[in-house]
Amino acid sequence: MRRRKPPAAPPPVPFSPSAARAHRAGLGLTPEQVAEGMAAHGVRLLPAHVLAWESGELRPGEGEFIALARALWCRAAQLMDGRPVRLRDHRLARELGQAAVADRTGTTLDAYREAELTGHWDGDEEQTRSLAEVLGLGLPDLVRATGREEALDHLLRQCVTGRWQPHLRALARIVPAPAETLADAVEALHQEHHVPSHWGAGARAAPPPAIDALASRFWRLLDADAL
Repeated sequence: MRRRKPPAAPPPVPFSPSAARAHRAGLGLTPEQVAEGMAAHGVRLLPAHVLAWESGELRPGEGEFIALARALWCRAAQLMDGRPVRLRDHRLARELGQAAVADRTGTTLDAYREAELTGHWDGDEEQTRSLAEVLGLGLPDLVRATGREEALDHLLRQCVTGRWQPHLRALARIVPAPAETLADAVEALHQEHHVPSHWGAGARAAPPPAIDALASRFWRLLDADAL
């Protein structure tokens, strides 16, 4: 009989000890007062834990991290070690639990947990649009956080080397922009690779974007269409 693999452990909270230390000092709070503030948000621990986090000896868990931010009167994102990138980072920056995100995006809790653990989101267009709204994500950050950058790059290559229309539905699943806006951006990208005049005139005409730069050009076209 095969043994079941233990569930993968979530990555550590992206916590910045120096940011926590600076926020506490800025408020003039003692570790004891921070611990008291966290208790008011349902997390009871010793002042020694606060000092251990600030020294980097320990890292807070999710609930502790959110309670600490509230006790320090700051946004959770301000206590992060760098800008949120992963799906879990963005969720914590909004001080949300997994169940809340799953419920508000119309996915199961197990499916959402799997997305955070693997770094790959498999929601449909409507669920992906809801995810962006719940986590306050712009479209480039959404694609990055859901692990779909490679899939987007592949689709954009297909759009510029062949007919772009058949790929719109798959693109909308990854980039939940309004259908007309998305179609306009993809059509413009396709034309730029087949009509050099889009990039200048005469001998000084610039070449179309390289295949490797399609995504960055696509985002610029999408922004222009959205204005």
